[in-house]
Amino acid sequence: MKLTKMSHACVRLEKEGRTLVIDPGGLSEEDAAVGADAILITHEHFDHFHEGRLRAAMEANAAAQIWTLRSVAEQISAAFPGRVHTVGHGDTFTAAGFDVQVHGELHAVIHPDIPRITNVGYLVDGGRLFHPGDAFTVPDQPVETLMLPVMAPWSKVAEVIDYVREVGPQRAYDVHDALLADLARPVYDTHIGNLGGAEHLRLAPGASDEI
Repeated sequence: MKLTKMSHACVRLEKEGRTLVIDPGGLSEEDAAVGADAILITHEHFDHFHEGRLRAAMEANAAAQIWTLRSVAEQISAAFPGRVHTVGHGDTFTAAGFDVQVHGELHAVIHPDIPRITNVGYLVDGGRLFHPGDAFTVPDQPVETLMLPVMAPWSKVAEVIDYVREVGPQRAYDVHDALLADLARPVYDTHIGNLGGAEHLRLAPGASDEI
């Protein structure tokens, strides 16, 4: 499986000539989802869900489909009739040849005064990769590659480290990093790498690894 990191929370997965894209939001490239056969959206926040990014992908590939939770599906189903599938915690499905399990229900707490929205994570190909969206969801099975939300308004580095420890992946790649200044990256790299208990990796936008 080829993993390509796009800006912020978006990743592209390629296998056997097909492409799955997760969270092509407003902080990702305009063409982040173009060429996708399937798109997964974790929740409704603008940095994960952007209708313009989705429209570009759906128009580029008339067979492309979207899987997402109800709050997003209700906003886009009319624009893409028959091509949007609603999923929730515990669901399983196949998208573009990838086997996907849905884990989680709620976004992490930003502040007690802000109502929590729904959020789901996607476990791909039996644990080869897990993208939690905006939450510290721990799947009920082993994870090889964790897409790690490294910096967000709802977290601190101690929680990020503890999340890596709890999931226990072989490796963790940074996502949700658009707000993390380059000057601060070595601090996060040092703490997460030394204390997380897993190989900690970072890809520049557009860079790829085989996982």
